[in-house]
Amino acid sequence: MRGGAGLSVSNPLTESTAHELVEKFRSGAATPSAATRAYLDRITALDPTVRAYITVTRERALAAASAADERWRTGRPKGPIDGVPTAVKDVLCTKGVRTTCGSKILERFVPPYDATVIERLEAAGAVILGKTNMDEFAMGSSTEHSAFFATRNPWDLSRVPGGSSGGSAAAVGADLAAAAIGSDTGGSIRQPGAFTGTVGLKPTYGRVSRYGLVAFASSLDQVGPLTKDVADAALVLRVIAGHDPLDSTSADVPVPDYAAELSRPIAGLRIGVPKEYFVEGMDPEVERAVREAIEVLQRLGATAEPLSLPTTDFALAAYYLIAPAEASSNLARYDGVKYGSRVASAKDLIDMYSKTRAQGFGAEVKRRIMLGTYALSAGYHEAYYAKAQKVRTLVRRDFEAAFSRVDVIVAPTTPNVPFKLGEKEDPLAMYLNDIFTIPVNLAGLPGLSVRCGFSLASLPIGLQFIGRPFDEATLLRAASAYEQATPWRDRRPSLG
Repeated sequence: MRGGAGLSVSNPLTESTAHELVEKFRSGAATPSAATRAYLDRITALDPTVRAYITVTRERALAAASAADERWRTGRPKGPIDGVPTAVKDVLCTKGVRTTCGSKILERFVPPYDATVIERLEAAGAVILGKTNMDEFAMGSSTEHSAFFATRNPWDLSRVPGGSSGGSAAAVGADLAAAAIGSDTGGSIRQPGAFTGTVGLKPTYGRVSRYGLVAFASSLDQVGPLTKDVADAALVLRVIAGHDPLDSTSADVPVPDYAAELSRPIAGLRIGVPKEYFVEGMDPEVERAVREAIEVLQRLGATAEPLSLPTTDFALAAYYLIAPAEASSNLARYDGVKYGSRVASAKDLIDMYSKTRAQGFGAEVKRRIMLGTYALSAGYHEAYYAKAQKVRTLVRRDFEAAFSRVDVIVAPTTPNVPFKLGEKEDPLAMYLNDIFTIPVNLAGLPGLSVRCGFSLASLPIGLQFIGRPFDEATLLRAASAYEQATPWRDRRPSLG
C-alpha cells in the first residue's frame, strides 16, 4: 500500500521547515498556535496509518503554543525554535508524561523529572507534540520491535521507517512534526533518517547530555535531531548541545553557532571515500546515488580521495558484544521492585523477578540481554568482551589516521533502501543493516545522514557524512552545500 490516498490534510504550515515556520512567526504570517493545531489535525488524520506516536500531548502542546504566541506578539521570542512543533522519542524522560521506551515493562511509567534535552527544548520555546514510537529500549533497526505496534514508512506504508528512532523519523518525514529528537546507539538516528528521507544527526559522544535518556548502552548512546533539512538540524543541535553537570560523560567544550557555519563554501574541503563502505551485496541503486553525490561535492569544489578503514569488517561483531553487555547491566534495574510493571502472581522474590522480566521484555531485548550476560560471564569476559573493546580501539585509530588526511568522510548511510515490514525476521539480517553506521558510535564520532536520491521505487537513499570529534559544524556545512545543490529535498511522500 502506498501513500494515504483519499486523506487530504495538506497545509502550508505542516509542509514548512522549522526555520520557515519561525520566519512566519516573526513576520506575523502565522502563529505557533496555528502551526500546532495544523500538526495536531494532521496527526489525528494520518497517524492511525503511520503510527509514529505512542503518546500525543495535545493540551500541553496547545498551552505551550499559546505562550509562544504571546512571546512572538510582544517581540520577545526565546530563541530560534520558539513555537516550533517538535516530537520526542519515547526514550527521554518527560515529567508528568509517560515514558515507555516502547516496552510493556514501562508501559505505565511516568517520570518525576525531565531529561536535560527536554528542559533545553522547552527553555527554547519548542512545542512538544508527544512521544514517538521506537524499537523496545532502542534495540532494533525497523521499529518493528516496539511492544505496542510497528511504525510505517511514509514513502511506502508497506515498508519500515528504520529504527530504533523510527517513530521520530516517520513523524518528520510524514509532516507530523516540524522536527524531532531521537537517540543513536549504533545508527538509530542516521539509519531511519536515510529510510524516511529526513536529516538525521548523531552528535559526538558527550556533545549532548544523556541525563534523563533511558540507557541502552551507556558508552554508545547519544541524543540528536531528525529534521526536514540541514538548516533545521543546525538550529536544534545548538539548542540541545552543551555541557551538563548532571551527566558525567558530558563534554565541557564550546558549542558553535552551527547555523552561521552553513553559508561557508566547501571549496577545498578534503573528502575521504572508504572502500570498505562499498561492499559486495549492497543495493546498486544506493551505490550509484552515493557515488553521484560525491561527484556533486567535487563540482562544488571539494576534493575526494579513496581511503581505507581496515577494521570496519570487525566493527559489527565488536558492537554486538559491547552493546548487549552494557544493556545486560543497564536493564538489570527492571525487576518489578522500584518502578515499572510487576507480576502479581509470584510465589517469592526470585519468581517475581523472573516472571516480571519474562513478561515485560520482548524477544529482541531478551536476546540481547542473554548475549550480553554471556559475554560478561566468568570464563568468557576476556575472550569476548575484552577483545571487543580492543577492536573498538582499533576502529577509533582507523578514523584518527583517516582524519589526518581528510576533513570529512562520505559514505552510504545504509547498504539498502527501506525493506518491507516483516522482511528481516532473521536477527543477523537485521543487524547487518547497521554495518555502515556502527563504526561511528564505537569511535564516538559525529555522523549525519541527508537524502541523496531515490530508488526506482521512489524510496529515499541516505548519504552519510562522518567527522572529527566535536566538528559537527563541518558535517552540517558540507551536507547543507550538497542539499542546496540538489533537488532531492523538494520531494515529499504522497500521504495527503
